[in-house]
Amino acid sequence: MKRIIIIGASSGIGREIARIYARHGDKIGITGRRNELLHSLKPEFPENISMSCFDATVPDSILHIEDLIKELGGLDLLIYCAGYGEPSKTLDWAIDKTTVDINVNGFLRIVNFAFNYFVEQGRGQLVTISSIASRRGNDYAPAYSAGKAFQSTYFEGLHMKLKKLKLPVYVTDVQPGFVDTKMAKSTKLFWVAPVEKAARQIVDAIEKKKWRVYITRRWAIIAWLLKWIPDSIYFRLR
Repeated sequence: MKRIIIIGASSGIGREIARIYARHGDKIGITGRRNELLHSLKPEFPENISMSCFDATVPDSILHIEDLIKELGGLDLLIYCAGYGEPSKTLDWAIDKTTVDINVNGFLRIVNFAFNYFVEQGRGQLVTISSIASRRGNDYAPAYSAGKAFQSTYFEGLHMKLKKLKLPVYVTDVQPGFVDTKMAKSTKLFWVAPVEKAARQIVDAIEKKKWRVYITRRWAIIAWLLKWIPDSIYFRLR
């Protein structure tokens, strides 16, 4: 039985991942800003789910996580699934600030804590749900792509640190393409995965301790293309 905390489990991918692990009999601590949505999940698995309603960006978020760890009796896996992304065609300051607060500052505070917790414990796994948008800049939502790039690059650094530490601590950077959630706001949607399928593939990658994975798997092709496509072509496509 694993003890798992999912940051951002009130809806979408995080909520479905919580369901999968709860069905396996694991103990899950779910967090989110919307109390009513967290409460609506607990009756499905009353013996397996603990809750803590808080915003990942608040300074005392770590205190909430520490309380959940005590309630669960430890921690084996933390998944950062909180995220925010809105179109910012006019470079709206409020949108950009909220995006960075959640996708960078909140992420960094919690992931930094969890990484050090697992290193001190000598085992564990840390996961972020970043995005295929991390691969290149995006004029549709510049702060979103930049924030997700921060997450992926930070996790690459953690992966390198762990190689040197030689501890059974693992990190997994999950880069989804389009998934059928409220986050999928682009007008150019294709290969849209049902949230259940995306969550199953994510859990499979976590269990295999992959350090980076594309969801669904076909998005590895897009990741490769985005890396190597010349600027002159990419800029015309946007």
